[in-house]
Amino acid sequence: MYDPGMTPTNLLVPTYRQMLQTLSGLLDKAKQQMPDHAKALLSARLAADMYPLAAQIRFATFQAQEAVFRLRGERVPDWLVAIATEGRNAGDAPGTFADAKKRIDDALSYLADVPIDALNAGAGLAVTIDLPGGMTFDMTGERYARDWALPQFYFHIVTAYAILRNQGVEIGKAEYVPHMFAYLRPGTAAGA
Repeated sequence: MYDPGMTPTNLLVPTYRQMLQTLSGLLDKAKQQMPDHAKALLSARLAADMYPLAAQIRFATFQAQEAVFRLRGERVPDWLVAIATEGRNAGDAPGTFADAKKRIDDALSYLADVPIDALNAGAGLAVTIDLPGGMTFDMTGERYARDWALPQFYFHIVTAYAILRNQGVEIGKAEYVPHMFAYLRPGTAAGA
């Protein structure tokens, strides 16, 4: 059922926060299970023409913060654009798990300070996305949130999860959606 109280802010910000926390937890599992393989994991890709795990992490943190600026009608600042640039160069400079966790922690800290209604007026704004390959997309803030911001963010989170699974990190659906356990009906867990 449609929730008329759903706004861009209360859709995007909690979603970004919980999924970035999930990504952080996935990295913790990877570090715990494969402590001597951090560089290999951060450089791992699903396909030769895809970005590595290190890039997926940077892109996810970029996407979550970019939406805040765009939906407030503000220019995406240089410090944030630098994170996307790092992502595009992560094949050559994957960094460390500590670097990846810091990017996530910084994004979570930034999102924690976003006021509860900060993005709501952005639904009607004109948003333009210019991609490095020369493509330009024009849309409203509402369509940006629905058709770009959320799908792009989830793409990078899911790709990071898939890379870790592909590299042998033992994670499953429970590690991807740990926030769902807050809604678990008592007595319905497997083995309960």
